[in-house]
Amino acid sequence: MDFGKTQISFSEEQAMLLDAAQGLCADLSPIDKVRSLLEDDTGYDEAAWQQMVEMGWTGLALPESVGGSDFGLGALVPLFECMGKRLLTTPLMSTVLAAECLRRTGDPAAHTSLEQIAAGAKATVAFVEADDWGSQGVTTRIEDGKLQGSKRHVADAADAAILVIPAMREGVKVLAIVRGDQIDAACRTKHDVLDAPRRAQSITLDIAEADITVIASNVDRALEETQLIGALLVAAESTGAAVSCLNVTVDYLKTRKQFGKLIGSYQALKHPSVDILCAIESSKSLIYQAATELHAGALSRDARIACHMAKSKASETLVFAGDRAVQFHGGMGFTYECDAQLYLRRGLWAQQAFGDPMHHRKRLAQLILDDE
Repeated sequence: MDFGKTQISFSEEQAMLLDAAQGLCADLSPIDKVRSLLEDDTGYDEAAWQQMVEMGWTGLALPESVGGSDFGLGALVPLFECMGKRLLTTPLMSTVLAAECLRRTGDPAAHTSLEQIAAGAKATVAFVEADDWGSQGVTTRIEDGKLQGSKRHVADAADAAILVIPAMREGVKVLAIVRGDQIDAACRTKHDVLDAPRRAQSITLDIAEADITVIASNVDRALEETQLIGALLVAAESTGAAVSCLNVTVDYLKTRKQFGKLIGSYQALKHPSVDILCAIESSKSLIYQAATELHAGALSRDARIACHMAKSKASETLVFAGDRAVQFHGGMGFTYECDAQLYLRRGLWAQQAFGDPMHHRKRLAQLILDDE
């Protein structure tokens, strides 16, 4: 039984990005700042976004021909790990996934949009039409000269200048590139997201075909691979958040006293904390092993296996860490004022985003067992 490659490489570029990202994310997203944005309309700080653009993060994995840095997809993993550690939420994930989806089509019609994204334009992909991530049906259509249909739970749609819309045209799946200002406010419905800083909308589309750009090359493969890359980036973010969650929990265990003793001295609390630490180390190994396998071309079997494994493990790790953090904080842990609930909410969101652990394990089994 072949479980794929297991080597991990950590390049000098990744190390430099990790160092820079750790400092920037710490400055941009102290916990007080995170809390101040929970009820904000956008959920993020525009100044933080502009600093990311200036650092070149939106074009980090894009080729130099469109203004990117051509560092490769693996360079994104340490960025999102650092962002997760600081609960820093911006449209960066939606934007880099939109760029990756367009780039993977190989269609020259995507060139202008990729240049705009590399320069800092916010973007998103409208993946979902049903409540189930596993649903592959597309009812949005281009016919009679119009793009018509609806999309659900479109991440960061409110501020996106570029929306990538999967649709059907003459029985073939295509991507429609739509400008944000082409979708009226009346055609947008805000969604409450379990992970409080995140924003999403459902959108209704009724746009003339002449006003959009349509891409028909390699669409199915581009969408499938982009969702798997999205799963890896969520795994990286979850791993970083789990590290921070454990730090918050251990700090509390070392200061709270009960029955005259620090509660961290009790085995019932020490052992689960060690379990969280071990799960974090496993998650880190898996996300960086997946980063090692990612390349500009089509995802290899080894890359697919690594991404499925990383998402399965990391999302469960953060849910476990968040759940224990709430429990270990006692009655206070269940209150809105306690930071532990922020990690649990992120974990529960991350567990479902781009497919839950069962979704990924089923596909992992197919990859491993179909070769037998």
